Amino acid sequence: MSDFVHQFLLRATVSDVTNAVRARGLVKHYGRVKALDGVDVTVPRGSVLGLLGPNGAGKTTAVRILATLLKPDSGTAEVAGIDVLKDPREVRRHIGLSGQYAAVDEYLTGFENLDMIGRLYHLGRKASRDRARELLAQFRLEDAGDRMAKTYSGGMRRRLDLAGALVANPPVLFLDEPTSGLDPRSRTDMWEVIRRLVAGGTSLLLTTQHLEEADLLANNIMVIDHGKVIAEGTADQLKAQVGGERLEITVSDATQLAAARELLEPLGVGKASLDDHRRSLIMPVSGGAAVLTDALRRLDAAQIVLDDVGLRRPTLDDVFLSLTGHATEHSDRRLTGAPVRQAFR
Repeated sequence: MSDFVHQFLLRATVSDVTNAVRARGLVKHYGRVKALDGVDVTVPRGSVLGLLGPNGAGKTTAVRILATLLKPDSGTAEVAGIDVLKDPREVRRHIGLSGQYAAVDEYLTGFENLDMIGRLYHLGRKASRDRARELLAQFRLEDAGDRMAKTYSGGMRRRLDLAGALVANPPVLFLDEPTSGLDPRSRTDMWEVIRRLVAGGTSLLLTTQHLEEADLLANNIMVIDHGKVIAEGTADQLKAQVGGERLEITVSDATQLAAARELLEPLGVGKASLDDHRRSLIMPVSGGAAVLTDALRRLDAAQIVLDDVGLRRPTLDDVFLSLTGHATEHSDRRLTGAPVRQAFR
């Protein structure tokens, strides 16, 4: 049996394992800093786990341990049913890894980068070349395949890096902030690639600070901060913990914002937050359309003119803010206010 065929048959091995990734009690120190403090990670086979957290929370450390690049101080971990500490070489045969920064050789062409990875996996000359061309087509890099990678845009490099992680068709994939630094179009393209991989049976652990990314791609989400898991569940479950809806208005005249808050706060279930620069107010409410109707009547009676008004459900950004006390680096929050931490106590 060729090494190339063996790589593809690895998927059959993983199909007999309930969890593609299972880790318990991971601890890792860097001097006096505890990067991981008893973290448990589970990725059921064929699913996507989104690992959220601010910079320095421990996300990348967890990925490096699971990918056999770093040893934990304590704890256990299995990937595709294989012990990460006892048999790291076999684990590497089952995984692909794409880090925060595109790991491509700038002085090789896109094709040469992928062909080289295939050779390192001992796929053989023909199989490596065929796989390289296949991946260039899959990632829409065919036209640039014979250009040196140093001429690629950031989005093209990220796609090439992910293609490199897939050369051996791994059943388990670790993506550490795969869309970091990408423009919106490139990020959307990458999401579509990831969706296709998962639809094809790949199990995925995804770290990200783009909350929309986790909401769209992840079956389950785990929030980590200061090396500890502080929440876990589906996106809907996490949003439900924040609770309620948000009434959001934008007034035409910023001088009327304070008056609008005085009129609307009796309708809310918490304090209203103001953004004077954007002439905006946001307030947690319950009651749906009836509350919106009442709010509009009050504002109209007071002759407060609106540029925009609406109700929205809590977002993952609300969840993240509630849990950690601040928004993510990539957050696009329109308003600021006190974090709603009590829902998670």
